[in-house]
Amino acid sequence: MRDTNERAVRAMRDFLEALGIDLAARGMEKTPERVAKMYASLFDGLGCDTKDLWGELFHTGADGLVAVRHMPFHSMCEHHLVPFFGEVSIVYLPRDGQVAGFGKFVKLVDRLAHQPQLQERLTAQIAHAVADGLGARGVLTVVTAQQLCMTMRDSRAHGTQTVTSEYTGAFATDHGLCQQAWSLLEGVRNDSNA
Repeated sequence: MRDTNERAVRAMRDFLEALGIDLAARGMEKTPERVAKMYASLFDGLGCDTKDLWGELFHTGADGLVAVRHMPFHSMCEHHLVPFFGEVSIVYLPRDGQVAGFGKFVKLVDRLAHQPQLQERLTAQIAHAVADGLGARGVLTVVTAQQLCMTMRDSRAHGTQTVTSEYTGAFATDHGLCQQAWSLLEGVRNDSNA
């Protein structure tokens, strides 16, 4: 890891100098090290599996839907390496009452978000990781985000939000069940997907 970090520091120094930034001025001497350290943290989900996150599953005997809403996240757009951030909400239908601790969903979102990402891919990865990890009969994942590439670059679309959703299992085939899942998410509903 030390070699990789030193390479990242050198690369960041070269990059900043190529843009004409004087690293000896204005207290920027340590900027390449700080940036390399920050990106190592932002990308610490690379190459990590999600199966080990679930730990002990609990058998509740309940048949109802389970929702975990408004989990904050941040990630880096793989196109320009600028942040996008927002909230993730998940509704799932347990198989035989098997559920996970709620904190596991936050860890799942963090791990999948901590890599260069696209919002659409992140949404699908979360849904499929819940379906696979819990054996859930259905999963609905909704991600609402602000994309800084939209607000910092050409379009300057300040205040714009992007919303993506992914359905698996029973939610993809049972319209009534899918409607119940959306109702648990309250203000996140997108009628065009119903």
